[in-house]
Amino acid sequence: MRRLLLPLLLFGCVFLVPEVAHAVRISELTDSTMMDRAVRFFTFRDASLRNALIGSMLLGICCGLMGTFLVVRKLALMGDALSHAVLPGVALGFLWNMAKDPLAIFIGATIAGLLGAGTIQLIRNTTRHKEDAALGFVLASFFGVGICLFTMIQNVPGGNKSGLDKFMFGQAASLGRGDVWLLAVIAVLAVGTVAIFYKEYTITSFDAGFARSLGMPVQIFHYSLMLLLAFAIVSSLQAVGVVLVSAMLVIPAAAAFMLTDRLGIMLLLAAIFGLCSGAVGAFFSFVGRNLPTGPFMVLAAAAVFAIALFFGPRHGIVSRWWRQRSRSARVQRENTLKAIYHVLEGNEFRSEHVSLRELAERRRETLEDVQRQLTAVRRTGFVTLFSDAVTFTPSGWQRACEIVRNHRLWELYLTNAAHIAADHVHEDAEKIEHILGEDAVRQLEKRLNYARRDPHGKLIPGIEDISLGSIPQPADRATGFGPAPH
Repeated sequence: MRRLLLPLLLFGCVFLVPEVAHAVRISELTDSTMMDRAVRFFTFRDASLRNALIGSMLLGICCGLMGTFLVVRKLALMGDALSHAVLPGVALGFLWNMAKDPLAIFIGATIAGLLGAGTIQLIRNTTRHKEDAALGFVLASFFGVGICLFTMIQNVPGGNKSGLDKFMFGQAASLGRGDVWLLAVIAVLAVGTVAIFYKEYTITSFDAGFARSLGMPVQIFHYSLMLLLAFAIVSSLQAVGVVLVSAMLVIPAAAAFMLTDRLGIMLLLAAIFGLCSGAVGAFFSFVGRNLPTGPFMVLAAAAVFAIALFFGPRHGIVSRWWRQRSRSARVQRENTLKAIYHVLEGNEFRSEHVSLRELAERRRETLEDVQRQLTAVRRTGFVTLFSDAVTFTPSGWQRACEIVRNHRLWELYLTNAAHIAADHVHEDAEKIEHILGEDAVRQLEKRLNYARRDPHGKLIPGIEDISLGSIPQPADRATGFGPAPH
């Protein structure tokens, strides 16, 4: 979290540059081409652009951090409920002096957000309703009250109502220096609080019962998180609006959740995704003409989520498909090696070669299928393939012995320890033989007293058998391969 403090301070330095206004609005460049506007974006000459860009990036950082805790606590709908619950507070803040006073609106919206969070907790604790029903109630009722108040304000004569509607759908171009300073303060507050109480927030997020047993004030940390969430939502309203702020809370954190299993890294990634989404939204809003910033921020975050969904290294759809495909290909190769071993064993290892016809009969497949499988196995260096026969390489012999050993050891373990009939253990052994590690095999051998025969009386290859690197010679075969290890 401390890594985020330096960029936040650098953002503040931008305001030391004199604010020379080249454009009133972020997209008010009607006499230029898209390329000209793209080039002008990276000069950062426009004051409205600087405010919108920095504000959007700070917003992304706040929402990314707070959204991470919502996602890990399975409270993603909480962000949506609170973002709608603050709307009455925005209206009441305006009614305080019939002007769009940022401080009054901020205070009113924060109070409304905390009231919404308290109402959710009250419904949970005092009724039979679960959290989803409480969230739905607060979202709908508070939002309805807000809409009614906004309608009343529009019908009230007088007052500076200009820009009040931007709290509904957001307009980053309307961010002023005061709004950006407010976002910066809240971002620093959020990052600092999470950095200081990172351990406490982690424990209370994943195991509240354990945190209570340690004497931690779980409710205090919960409400402090809700307070930070309310601050993040309220400060983000003018940029993305009530409707879209929940998306900025959930999407960057959800994308980070698919890329890591560590909360610290997830927080960092979510903040980075939120920051980048804010920058991309400001860019497209500036390059386009009268294009809204908030929706583009959400679309940028959704694009990041889509990339994580499909190409995440651990949980991505494509990555999982590739691992499954690779695992299936490996299992098929190992089954082919095992079949070659069984043919050699059936012939009492009189020859090092196995004909393709014998192998096809063993596997009950056609010669074409066997040829295709052997071609795939040959690419791994496990076999040498001839026109009508196949033989093991030293590494292929070792791997085949390992697979056969794993299979027969597991069969023996199931019959001896689990007391399963010998004719019911084959299918389980077929699955486990491909995933047993060496440590597990050593424990099985020790537990089975280094047995040399499986429940069906067949030889279990041992360490010495595997280390031969080739089919055993007649002298070895006469004693059942090498001696049993001790």
